[in-house]
Amino acid sequence: MTIRFVEIADRVHVLREPLLDVNVTLVVGDDAALLVDTLSTAGQAAALATAARAVTPHPWTLVNTHHHFDHCFGNATLAADPPRPVYAHEVAAAALRDRPDRLRRAAYEEMRAEHPGLAAELAGTTLLAPTHTVHTETVLDVGGRRVVLRHPGHGHTDADLVVHVPDADVLVAGDLVEQSGPPAFEESYPLQWPDAVAALLRMTTPATVVVPGHGTPVDVAFVRAQHAQLVELAWLIRAAHTGGAPPERVAADSPFGARPGLAAARRGYLELDGTPTP
Repeated sequence: MTIRFVEIADRVHVLREPLLDVNVTLVVGDDAALLVDTLSTAGQAAALATAARAVTPHPWTLVNTHHHFDHCFGNATLAADPPRPVYAHEVAAAALRDRPDRLRRAAYEEMRAEHPGLAAELAGTTLLAPTHTVHTETVLDVGGRRVVLRHPGHGHTDADLVVHVPDADVLVAGDLVEQSGPPAFEESYPLQWPDAVAALLRMTTPATVVVPGHGTPVDVAFVRAQHAQLVELAWLIRAAHTGGAPPERVAADSPFGARPGLAAARRGYLELDGTPTP
């Protein structure tokens, strides 16, 4: 299947990978480009490169919004030859550098039931760690365009980056915001996630286009509504934990449904108990 970029703002393009509905954003400047996320496998990344070259001939820099396989396992294909800079939060960079086997194993286990072919590819994917790390904020010059990489706090993971293109009024949110399904809480910090999205919202204007990790680009009203749901879920977790209720009680009332709610509650309970989160 041919994949292609669609322009959503001035020289800002989004590609939606059809299997997992992952978004990749391409920012084009005068003589340089930026690719935000690199998909799951060498094959997907090669198709992504072809799609990007249909838009621009400029050399690109890469950004990983976090270390989950569908956002960074294509690094080696897109950055190794010739070598390209790859930016990520310092925690994501450390995970890719120090624990590649663990990341491959987790990706395989996640995909093997529903997508066994993809799982097999993931198990053999060569991982490339980022070359540049972000602690709180880094500003890039992408062919004369100012692009801000910012870590808004713990949320979907402890290593989320958002990418802000102020001159186009576009904000790439990674998996801090989801459109095509509920947020994923398996490695999350549900009690802190609302604050991370609040920080993201402070970077927006009423006209900002927000690119979620998965699904259709959304407006600020959508993000505010999802923020309210995250606030509600965090309150449910705290209240249930204080009352000695099991995580299943949170799941039953979760605004995102029972399965995501249960995962969020278990993570939240660990945090409230002072137990290190894996």
